Amino acid sequence: MIEDFLTLRRHMVEIQIRRRGIVDQRVLRAFEEVPRHLFVPERSRYMAYEDMPLPIGHDQTISQPYIVALMTSLLALRGDERVLELGTGSGYQAAILSKLAAEVQTVEIIPELADRADGLLRELGYTNVHVHVADGTLGWPPAAPYPAIIGTAAAPRIPPPLPGQLEDGGRLVMPVADDYQQLLKLITRRGDDYDERSITSVAFVPMHGRHGWG
Repeated sequence: MIEDFLTLRRHMVEIQIRRRGIVDQRVLRAFEEVPRHLFVPERSRYMAYEDMPLPIGHDQTISQPYIVALMTSLLALRGDERVLELGTGSGYQAAILSKLAAEVQTVEIIPELADRADGLLRELGYTNVHVHVADGTLGWPPAAPYPAIIGTAAAPRIPPPLPGQLEDGGRLVMPVADDYQQLLKLITRRGDDYDERSITSVAFVPMHGRHGWG
């Protein structure tokens, strides 16, 4: 079965990620190494490497592999960064980031998900990931500023505390939703200015908290 999952993971990387234009070798290697099937409920593991999001409980999902790869690649990580993730969820995105950055601070508003992800990440040896139960729309000021911030749920706008937690030149990637669509946004800090780009349409669960959907 382990060999079957390894084959499925390699197929996922080649067909769903590399062939869609993600060419950063460090990103591709991280997706080959992280066992995605361990981050989904046991009943769903046979679908872990399919081209789709999967439910993980509490009305949350683990995102489609390509979207995780796209968002990760937009951060343009070199390996020495401290990354902030908003919405730990299953812990899969944090595990990917742990392969690409020096330190990952990840915030989850649902205690049960945070506890489960923290336990799994520790069990699998991702020791540079630090899980916090808190409101992700407020960021995580104790470790700011960050060269990279990633949000894994859709807010009605970029939460106001987040851009100020970027260091100069830092990048923020997250989905933003209105009543009609969700767009993946890339924000880059340039001193006191912020460049904003819309990347593509996406579909994420709502981000809850003070600057989210309630």
